[in-house]
Amino acid sequence: MTDPNAIQPSALDQLPDRDPEETAEWQASLDAVAKAAGPHRAAYLMRRTLERAEAGGIALPKLLETDYVNTIPTAAEPSVPGDEEMERKITAWNRWNAAAMVTRGSKYGVGGHIATFASAAWLYETGFNHFFKGKEADGSGDQLYIQGHASPGIYARAFLDGRLNEQHLDNFRQEAGGNGLPSYPHPRRLPWLWEFPTVSMGLGPLSAIYQARFNRYLTARGIKDVSDSHVWAFLGDGEMDEPESTAALALASREGLDNLTFVINCNLQRLDGPVRANFKIVQELEAQFRGAGWNVVKTMWGTAWDELFQLDTTGALVRRLRQVPDAQVQTYQTRDAAYIRQDFFGADPALVEMAKLLSDDKIIECFHLSRGGHEARKVYAAYKAAVEFKGAPTVILAQTVKGHTLGEGFASKNANHQMKKLTVDEFKTMRDLLELPISDSAFADGQVPYGHPGADSAEVRYLQERRAALGGPAPARRVHPVAPLPAPAEKAFASFDKGSGSQNVATTMAFVRLIKDLVRDKESGKRWVPIVPDEARTFGMESLFPSLGIYSPKGQTYEPVDRDQLMYYKEAKNGQILNEGITEAGSMADFIAASTAYATHGEVMIPFYIFYSMFGWQRTADQMWQLGDQLGRGFLVGATAGRTTLTGEGLQHADGHSPVIAATNPAALTYDPAFAYEVAAIVKDGLRRMYGEAAPGEDPDVFYYLTVYNEPMPQPAKPSGLGIDEGIVKGLYRFNTAESAGLSPVANAPRIQLLGSGTAIHWTLQAQKLLAEEWGVAADVWSATSWTELRRDALEADAALLRGEERVPFVRQALQGADGPVLAVSDYMRQVPDQIAQWVEQDYSSLGADGFGLSDTREAARRHFGVDAESIVVAALAQLAKRGEVKATAVKEAREKYGL
Repeated sequence: MTDPNAIQPSALDQLPDRDPEETAEWQASLDAVAKAAGPHRAAYLMRRTLERAEAGGIALPKLLETDYVNTIPTAAEPSVPGDEEMERKITAWNRWNAAAMVTRGSKYGVGGHIATFASAAWLYETGFNHFFKGKEADGSGDQLYIQGHASPGIYARAFLDGRLNEQHLDNFRQEAGGNGLPSYPHPRRLPWLWEFPTVSMGLGPLSAIYQARFNRYLTARGIKDVSDSHVWAFLGDGEMDEPESTAALALASREGLDNLTFVINCNLQRLDGPVRANFKIVQELEAQFRGAGWNVVKTMWGTAWDELFQLDTTGALVRRLRQVPDAQVQTYQTRDAAYIRQDFFGADPALVEMAKLLSDDKIIECFHLSRGGHEARKVYAAYKAAVEFKGAPTVILAQTVKGHTLGEGFASKNANHQMKKLTVDEFKTMRDLLELPISDSAFADGQVPYGHPGADSAEVRYLQERRAALGGPAPARRVHPVAPLPAPAEKAFASFDKGSGSQNVATTMAFVRLIKDLVRDKESGKRWVPIVPDEARTFGMESLFPSLGIYSPKGQTYEPVDRDQLMYYKEAKNGQILNEGITEAGSMADFIAASTAYATHGEVMIPFYIFYSMFGWQRTADQMWQLGDQLGRGFLVGATAGRTTLTGEGLQHADGHSPVIAATNPAALTYDPAFAYEVAAIVKDGLRRMYGEAAPGEDPDVFYYLTVYNEPMPQPAKPSGLGIDEGIVKGLYRFNTAESAGLSPVANAPRIQLLGSGTAIHWTLQAQKLLAEEWGVAADVWSATSWTELRRDALEADAALLRGEERVPFVRQALQGADGPVLAVSDYMRQVPDQIAQWVEQDYSSLGADGFGLSDTREAARRHFGVDAESIVVAALAQLAKRGEVKATAVKEAREKYGL
């Protein structure tokens, strides 16, 4: 068995040694240093030599981990501009009000988090005072992804600068009555303040990377120069365990996103205890980010540690800091000086001697209070280094104490994430520590007061002056007045009304053809953002490669292998297509950035993201919820949709449930179009509603989910008659009757209404013919383009009735007077069409593809699920037999005839 600690062969072993004698001299020198000065001195010299090599441009592997100390030495720290004492006072007020807000709300049982902001207060305050650009300056300002659990501190600052009042703070987590504040950053609930919803952990860092990348995309394409915008993502060290948190680190470094900074609050604690109890999370993250190509800045220790490091002439202190696991560091925070002397300093004779030079107060100051993330000077140095670094994104690993300044009952306690309040005595201790002018008499009836120095106080004037210099308040969301996009030429949509004649066309191909026409529009064409996760050829989109180009910050530095072909793989610096590789999560993050550009940058963009429908909502539904929270607009397109249309792929690719998941998202308008002209009508309506002139009462902050199919089928012409377009958009219209289909049923024939959606309508049409020709039954066929929109309309009608308003659901209006029972058919589980059952006056039943998928032909799969034409016939006859309109024996005869 190979020793994992043994030195492994490297590339050097494959190269001839041109001068073995010189090599031996270098090795002997290293041995001599190790023997004379110790292995730690040898390691130090090696690291400095590697740094020198890197600075000189010598290609060598990078060190992935550095000592457990600050990256920026104290001597190299720049001075902080402005008034540090004033900023300390502002931070103290914010700490107080954040804790007071959550404590006052705790009597209503609404909860809240105190400890996170207490640890991160200086990380935010330094940024607000010196770095974060607001929306009122030139450009778009900076984009701030605030850590969700720190929201009370952001509300406290907005209270200090006059954007919130005491009533707002008292309504924290109490929104139903109006004037309330959402628990966490939420643009839909507080649209003037929050830009990005971030509390679903892991989505903030992923979104921040793709937002920074989309900023570059906008600039490269000439839409808007946002090169001055910087993206800041504030994250927790525990949050970095989420796979989404680190999923796109390589993308950020590969594309040189130096407009991006991660600030990770390393308070060493997650929700239940230490992040890495037996290890060191800062070192782990440093290696992970360095390995991915990021610039890493560690801000570990405060100025109180300077004296200790100056005394560390042997390196014993640095060695000990690397040895102690995180959980023990947390323990030091809660123990006295005697314990720290014995456990920390007593581990090394050199440290024992060092400790003799330190007072107990000095030890407590260092181990209880002094962290780099709690000092403006240290944080400022890290931020300045981050914004000045070029060529790669930066991560700042800032060590803090969770619950800092909240007292001994909070600081570093495992349970502090769930602790929602302080006692009056604890508040008074906190007041004294923060030196706030709040008298004992202000605690009326045991209620903790809010604190404010006054609207015209020096603190508020300073705060507002700093924000004015940086471009206005932050965080802030602005929706700039943007003229509605002119509607594309009608011919782009009308061309689908004629049908495809004898040609079989899949609705996926119809959608792509429509997009090809729309991106050519002179007014709005450049606004389209095609997004695909490395499946463009599957969806027939390769024809867009040479015409639109695939975005790459480097352009195309190679000659593509298919350059001599018409549809060659073309990358360009100003490419329009975002081909993300095999990452649905990354593609969704792209979509969110593009879909909210109307607010973030004041630029309307029209993203469409096309994907295997099975790998959309099932895999990234959390991001789709985030999209709705962020008020995004655009088109999600679930291609190769349905449970039986994707032959041979089996259950892992067979989507029978995405409309069910989509129906749970209030911002998602879910459509399952059957025909090309329906696709065109839905896209046309989406462009009008989201980007043109929304009708009164219509919310433009929605997104459309369309399912399209890869099964080539005849595309019929659009039926003539009134209300077809309205029915397509609202979710239901009659496609034909038995008579208009030329089936000539006998007089007084039993009649049934067949409702089909998506690809299922084709089997429904086949069943309509079989029913007429073989069983003497007249069937009318309806296209149900959206079961979900029909249900939502019906729910709104029910709510109106409760208010005393007379309103009939559209589904009932459409089916009014239709003879016979209703049979609904879908290529999804029956739960999809059953959404409308309670509002259908006729007898109602449904067929669907419930259960797991399987690999086989389309015909075999449909027979397996009982949704093929023959199965529809048997189900229809069963309904009619139940009503006494056909003989009961007809059902048995049909089953035997069709082999069911």
